[in-house]
Amino acid sequence: MNGFRKKLLANLDKSKESDIRTQHGATKTDDEIEDILFQRYREELAGNARLKQVIERGKSSDTYRFIPQFHFELPKNSDGLAQKLREEARTLFLQKRSKELLDNNELKLLWSLLESHHSPPLMGEEQYINYENYCKVAGIAGEKFKRYLTASTFARLVVSSSYPGKISVMSLFNYAMRKVWLQQTRIGLSLYDYTGQGYLNESDLESYILELIPTFPQLEGLEKSFHSFYVCTTVRKFFFFLDPLRTGRIRIRDILTCTFLDDLLELRDEEIPKDAQEMNWFSAPSALSVYGHYLNLDKDHNGMLSKKELIGYGSGTLTPIFLDRVFAECLTYDGEMDYKTYLDFVLALENRSEPQSLHYLFRILDVEHKGYLTPFTLNYFFKGIQDEISAHRAEPVNFADVKDEIFDMVKPADPSRITLKDLIVSGHGETVVSILIEFHKFWAYENREVMVTDSTASNGEETHNL
Repeated sequence: MNGFRKKLLANLDKSKESDIRTQHGATKTDDEIEDILFQRYREELAGNARLKQVIERGKSSDTYRFIPQFHFELPKNSDGLAQKLREEARTLFLQKRSKELLDNNELKLLWSLLESHHSPPLMGEEQYINYENYCKVAGIAGEKFKRYLTASTFARLVVSSSYPGKISVMSLFNYAMRKVWLQQTRIGLSLYDYTGQGYLNESDLESYILELIPTFPQLEGLEKSFHSFYVCTTVRKFFFFLDPLRTGRIRIRDILTCTFLDDLLELRDEEIPKDAQEMNWFSAPSALSVYGHYLNLDKDHNGMLSKKELIGYGSGTLTPIFLDRVFAECLTYDGEMDYKTYLDFVLALENRSEPQSLHYLFRILDVEHKGYLTPFTLNYFFKGIQDEISAHRAEPVNFADVKDEIFDMVKPADPSRITLKDLIVSGHGETVVSILIEFHKFWAYENREVMVTDSTASNGEETHNL
């Protein structure tokens, strides 16, 4: 026993047998002292020594004795009752939050109160309201309206007001409507967040979009057989831009703060100009166009795209070297690309200036998986451009000149390598990527001065003719 006690003492830097005897008196037996040492040693191993000291110092307060639980694990799949209880509690919570929102009749009442309490004179046809009348409206409207008519709201709006000390009635009403819409949308999205963690995975968002389709007049003519492809096309844009690291989920907060929902919910309008529909990724013409191009590329009609088929994408001048890397890095099935992978490819090439697209393309360019591009890497891809130059019997271009031009544009922190951050910060990421992967883009960049001169001369002739 003496040997065990010595071992315990060796592991307790601050504990000595003499100290224990002084503290507890000389009446303690060796076994009792050994028990005390053992308890102290166990507490140190468990990391509770510090907590015990705090409790001893604050015995007069129960707050040190009882720490409330602040983390609750999600119910396991096997625990059906706990899952059902959690789901029911979440549904009741969302229903309660939904009842707190202003309905159409209450919004009309708010507009009526703001109009009747506006502060003259009129600024043109626009009505303004001062803080005194603003407070009167808040008092008359009732408790439910107070969260929309706070002092901080007035202060934020008055900063951008063109009339000192007053805010626009229309701006205030638009703010209230926008807040109601955001809260309604958040509640609607949260209904599909089955874990209640503030995230949606791909299947959750697909369910949300699928149930929205019947509410969009702009999608009434869409055949039901195409609905699954439309949902896939829509969801891929959300995940491509809001989940660039491919975690498989996106935050509801990110969905609300991006502009994609505005574009999607624009489809509720009865009439949208043709050019606006073409610019909106979520419109029926746009979705049909993207899927139509996919079908046109699929020459063997097997529902997948091979490397040979994908080379016809766009202007048809993407280099074989770049396409080899695409199929090496992206998800494929027996060497062929499915529609989801194709959508990521399209979104990356159509939005090359965006950080998410540069992240996608940089991963393909980073042949050595080092996290940066070297002159060797640039030369590896530029060989594909040089092959196209030879095929078109154009004047050869020296790689050293192109390399120097790229490094001059990017101005990387390390002059011997280019990182993704360097590309994004430089503002020339789109240009650098384009001249390495697509002959058509390289040729346009190489002859940009000639094209500008021709364009200027052409404009001069037109002016002269007029």
